[in-house]
Amino acid sequence: MARKKLGRTEIEVSKLCFGGNVFGWTADEATSFSLLDRFVDAGLNFIDTADAYSSWAPGNTGGESETIIGNWLKQRGGRDRVVIATKVGSEMGPGQKGLSAAYIRQAVDASLKRLRTDYIDLYQSHWDDPETPFEETLGVYKELIDAGKVRAIGASNLTAARLTEALDIAKRTGLPRYETLQPLYNLYERKDFEDGLESVCVANGLGVISYYSLASGFLTGKYRSRDDLGQSARGQGIAKYLDDRGWKILAALDQVAAEHSATPAQVALAWLMARPSVTAPIASATKLSQLEELIAATRLDLGRSVKVLDEASAWSK
Repeated sequence: MARKKLGRTEIEVSKLCFGGNVFGWTADEATSFSLLDRFVDAGLNFIDTADAYSSWAPGNTGGESETIIGNWLKQRGGRDRVVIATKVGSEMGPGQKGLSAAYIRQAVDASLKRLRTDYIDLYQSHWDDPETPFEETLGVYKELIDAGKVRAIGASNLTAARLTEALDIAKRTGLPRYETLQPLYNLYERKDFEDGLESVCVANGLGVISYYSLASGFLTGKYRSRDDLGQSARGQGIAKYLDDRGWKILAALDQVAAEHSATPAQVALAWLMARPSVTAPIASATKLSQLEELIAATRLDLGRSVKVLDEASAWSK
């Protein structure tokens, strides 16, 4: 399986990243283990999670996903076979959130304990924290890198202006810079990334790891009407895609999928993988059959069909 470097680091990752948000939510530990086993057996190595996953599920408090990944690593061994990306900053309890130096020092040790490892490959700022200066956040990240707890750092959910500011401060001060950006990006939601963020990432050599790569499942094609929204836990979040542009995108996905003997989900992921600015889209699965579909997407070459998808999903300023 071909690998790409994360930003300007020496860390090499597969062209698809497994989204660990489902671990401890819609995939229990046994299911998660089987999914991770198959993912690695297929030659893929990139796993994304966050300390807060999956705090939204009834009975959860956060840390469930990291704990499952850590248990899997402990049982299977081979830590060097995988690249683990996690995040800090989301609320984990009263007073436990943000990107202050004091909180990050506390949060990284908690993540390392749950992951049952002594280092995190990619440690990402989950959300912008305007109350904490970038100098403070990047400064503590330097501590963690120097201590060997973190190999590289990344950002998520930053605007183009804020990302530029962070990169400028890192360059001016000599502090570690964000090597990756994790933005919301998919065939339907293109504008926020392409209208500013993409050019910043390309100009500065940042790796891009897109989340909601399948628009919460809309781009799989299984949600064709409001009557379909009850099919999964994510269904109600898909209503916003059921508009004229959404139908147009689904029609293009159907057309291209038929031409390539593929599924709409595979086509949507292959479109992201074909974007020069994207390092690896994130996608999750709760069943082995779903994972096999994702794995097959890494072998799909859309060729000229990319233009059909580009035109169907075009946005205007």
